[in-house]
Amino acid sequence: MYPTLTLIAFLILLSLIVFPLARRSGTPFLLIVLAIGMLAGEDGPGGIEFNDFGLAYDLGSIALAVILFAGGVETERRIPKKVIISALLLAVPGVLITVGVVGGLTHLALGIPILTALLLGAVVAPTDAAATFMLFQHGNVSVPKKVKDTLFLESGLNDPVSIGLTVALTAFIATSNHFDTNSLLGSSYIVIVQIVSGIIGGLIGGWLLTTLMNKLPVPVGLYPVLAFVGGLFIFGFVGMLGGSGFMAIYIAGAVVRNRLVHPVDRILNFSEGLQWIAQLLVFLLLGLLVTPSQLSTTLIPALICAAILMFVARPISVFVTLGASRFSFKELTFISWMGLRGAVPILLSIYPIIEPGPISQVFFNIVFVVVVSSLLLQGFTASYLGKKLALDQEEDSLRSSQND
Repeated sequence: MYPTLTLIAFLILLSLIVFPLARRSGTPFLLIVLAIGMLAGEDGPGGIEFNDFGLAYDLGSIALAVILFAGGVETERRIPKKVIISALLLAVPGVLITVGVVGGLTHLALGIPILTALLLGAVVAPTDAAATFMLFQHGNVSVPKKVKDTLFLESGLNDPVSIGLTVALTAFIATSNHFDTNSLLGSSYIVIVQIVSGIIGGLIGGWLLTTLMNKLPVPVGLYPVLAFVGGLFIFGFVGMLGGSGFMAIYIAGAVVRNRLVHPVDRILNFSEGLQWIAQLLVFLLLGLLVTPSQLSTTLIPALICAAILMFVARPISVFVTLGASRFSFKELTFISWMGLRGAVPILLSIYPIIEPGPISQVFFNIVFVVVVSSLLLQGFTASYLGKKLALDQEEDSLRSSQND
C-alpha cells in the first residue's frame, strides 16, 4: 500500500510543481500531466507496467463523473437562451455530423471498415471540458463571453452523446459485420433512450437532492460532501436503469447550482478541488496505460484522422449547426478551431477494447495520438488565433461598454 500511495502522491506533486512552467510557456497543462504519466510508464524511466484496461476504464469513468458534476455545479445560473441553444446544436447534431464526416473520410482514406470508422468518429467527437476550461483560465485566451460560454457548455453536453453512440456502435460491431437497417434503428433508439432518460433522471435526481439539502440540518461543511455523494448516487442509479449516468450527473449538478438555497461558495470550492484531483488522476492513469514504443506503427493513420477531425469535420459541424446563428464569421472560425480533445476520447477508446468484439489496442493508440495532436496544435495556437481574428479586441470593447 505505502509504495503505491507514495508513487501516486509523487506523480501528482510533480504535476502541480510544473504547473507554473506550463502556464508561463503556454503549454497545455494536461498535456504535461499526460507526459509525466508516460515517463512513469513501462517505456519511461519509471518502468511501471500497467495494462489493466478494465480498471483504467472504471476509475476513469468515476473521475469523469466527478468532472461532469463539477462542471454542472459551475454552470452559471443565468446563461442566455441563445448560448444554450448553440451549445445543444453543437452537442447533438454537431456530434452526429462529426461522427459521419470522420467515419466516412477515414473509411475512404485509410480503408478502415465503415463501422469501425464510425466508432472512431464517435470516440473522438466530444470536446474536453477540462482542457477547454484550463485553456481559457490559464492560457491567455481572450474572446467574447458568448463564445466562451458556448464552448464550455458544449464540452459538458457532448460527452454523454458520444458515450451513447460509442456504446451502441460497439454492440453493433460485435453482433454485425455489415449495415442492417433494423439493427441500426435499434442502436439509434437505444442512444436516444439513454440520453433522454439521463436528462430526466438528472432533473428528478437533482430536484430531490437539492430538496434534501435545503431541508436537512447538517453542518455547513457537509453540504459539499452531500452534494457530490448525491451526484454519484444519481450517476450510478440512472446507469443501472440503462440511462446515461454521465448526462444525469451533469444535469443534476446544474440543478444543484440553480435550486440550492444555501450559499454555493463552499460547494464551488470543493468541486474545483475534486475536479483538479480527478483530472490529474485520469491523465496520469492514461499516460501510464499507453506504450509509446507501439505508437510508431499507427502514427501516420492517426495523424490523418486528426487532420480530418480538426480541419474538416469540426469546421463543417460548426458552420452547419451555427451558420444561421448570430455568431460572426470570425467567431465561428474560432469555435471551429477550439474543438479541444482530452481525456474523454482516450477513455472512450478503452470501452470497445474491454467489450467482446474485434477492436484491439491499435484503436486506443490511434485515439491517443489524435488527442495529443489536438492538445498540441489547437492548445498552442488558440491565443494566437483569438488575437489574429481580433476577438480579444471585441472582448475589451464589450467590457468597456458594460462599464460605461
